Amino acid sequence: MATNGVPMPRSPLARILTDKKGDGICHDDSGKAVRAQTIDELHSLQKKRSAPTTPLEGAQGVFATLSEDERQRQQLQSISASLASLTRGTGPKLVRGDPAAKSAQAVSHVAHHHHVEAPTISVSDSSLKFTHVLYNLSSAELYELAIKYEKGSFITSSGALATMSGAKTGRSPRDKRVVIDETTQDELWWGKGSPNIEMDEHTFMVNRERAVDYLNSLDKVFVNDQFLNWDPQNRIKVRIVSARAYHSLFMHNMCIRPTLEELENFGTPDFTIYNAGQFPCNRYTHYMTSSTSIDLNLARREMVILGTQYAGEMKKGLFGVMHYLMPKRQILSLHSGCNMGKDGDVALFFGLSGTGKTTLSTDHNRFLIGDDEHCWSDNGVSNIEGGCYAKCIDLSREKEPDIWNAIKFGTVLENVVFDEYTREVDYGEKSVTENTRAAYPIEYIPNAKIPCVAPHPKNVILLACDAFGVLPPVSKLSLAQTMYHFISGYTALVAGTEDGIKEPTATFSACFGAAFIMLHPTKYAAMLAEKMQKHGATGWLVNTGWSGGSYGTGNRIKLAYTRKIIDAIHSGSLLNATYEKTEVFGLEIPTEIEGVPSELLRPENTWDDKHAYKNTLSKLACLFKNNFETFTNYKIGKGNKLTEDILAAGPNF
Repeated sequence: MATNGVPMPRSPLARILTDKKGDGICHDDSGKAVRAQTIDELHSLQKKRSAPTTPLEGAQGVFATLSEDERQRQQLQSISASLASLTRGTGPKLVRGDPAAKSAQAVSHVAHHHHVEAPTISVSDSSLKFTHVLYNLSSAELYELAIKYEKGSFITSSGALATMSGAKTGRSPRDKRVVIDETTQDELWWGKGSPNIEMDEHTFMVNRERAVDYLNSLDKVFVNDQFLNWDPQNRIKVRIVSARAYHSLFMHNMCIRPTLEELENFGTPDFTIYNAGQFPCNRYTHYMTSSTSIDLNLARREMVILGTQYAGEMKKGLFGVMHYLMPKRQILSLHSGCNMGKDGDVALFFGLSGTGKTTLSTDHNRFLIGDDEHCWSDNGVSNIEGGCYAKCIDLSREKEPDIWNAIKFGTVLENVVFDEYTREVDYGEKSVTENTRAAYPIEYIPNAKIPCVAPHPKNVILLACDAFGVLPPVSKLSLAQTMYHFISGYTALVAGTEDGIKEPTATFSACFGAAFIMLHPTKYAAMLAEKMQKHGATGWLVNTGWSGGSYGTGNRIKLAYTRKIIDAIHSGSLLNATYEKTEVFGLEIPTEIEGVPSELLRPENTWDDKHAYKNTLSKLACLFKNNFETFTNYKIGKGNKLTEDILAAGPNF
């Protein structure tokens, strides 16, 4: 403002102060100057020490009184022993942290305080280097390392980490081997129909040495120390050593995440995976049939992965280990989904791909215990895993809202295709593979029960998508029938249309997971029947496939009807229904279920051509009998009575 054209001196603006005190006037709340001379020092002030978290409360560790230096020294000593070369008798020189984040002086300082050298037998260039251990990193740290070092890693629009598994986008069952020795020769299931392909101890050690040498040659390796099985009395300690941040994040999600106290008291793992999947096996090595090899040594409690970066090999490899270890404790390992009602009634869901296992076990009115792997012990049912591994092909918010919403920060997306600019995933795109997957912690599902344990099941539901259209929508099974259909693991899907064939194709997978079981299927079936009898569980066979004819003639049973059937099983009302017995398969079927058309319950009533129905029924019965010939010569216990009872529960012409 001016007076008579002469400008007045400007008054300084009042300082804006924010610290309110008792006089009601704002005062300056600025703190002391930050004591940092470099950007790195400034960034170091951002990092606040915190513990890993898990919903399961852990007890105070016995090493809690140790200094941080001593605790890390013992931890590195344990990891060095795991990575020791058995040929040369040495382990790598280990230090903590990402080499790119440390100056040479810092590395020297850390190595001086934390490294414990193994005795050196022979000297090579590898003994002059340090291998940096990235130990039980958080999701955020693994995101940073994946994006920084691994080509093909991106953050999608939902916050998930999209990665590529390389040339292998699924498991390689023909390249999986199990060491045969004096113990496993008698214990495991070998021969026709078995997933267990043998290898000897020497060949395993050759591949182990190749994997360990590869991991030791790297500047950094990722180490996860985690648990399997939410039952605290029967949990297994596992260590996963890998070369990729993606693999570390995958197992961080899929295994049970320990607390800081549990890590301090972790000790020696019960099982160790060496994932050197970026490096091939030597195809001239005995037993090798390709550059991929997944090797399991149950005596050493070790698994070696060469020549495949598909993360599912680790998950399913550990599942196989649980199929071996748990039955030794009289605990039944199961490839199943599991949920629990608000009144504590528990149901197990078995079913192969396409049968609706995920859809039917995911129920907003019930708690999710787990989607894939469980144990049934004297304590009840417990989930083996700490996460879910969901198929993503054709995923939509409308059909699978829980899975859709779980794909957020922390989730690993495998082999999906996304928009280059928006980073929105196209779940219908199959250009990389149809086997697109999402791995996320189970607590990402809103109705998941944490910890993932439940009482003994009341219902055991076997799902089959029968494209032949002759199985009833629901049948109540006797114990012997439950064992028979559990061992059979049946579903029938439509064959591929490339050559014009549209006939249904029967698929049988023992125990609904033949690729992962270690013992003879009849052993698991006998344990299942024993537990069902002891705890009063009822077996059910539910057909989610066709009615009124085979595929092409009949129609798929409506999901709404199947849900009504499942609801009647959960509520217990179906136990009180009136039942009739079918011919050939001898199945008990209800005459009436609320909300389901009565004519649908008896398959022959829905077929116009009764002669065609009988022919198709006989055809399916023959397929069952032919499949079961693999199991007829196996005896359970001293006598053969149980085996005979199971055979008698099959189709009868």
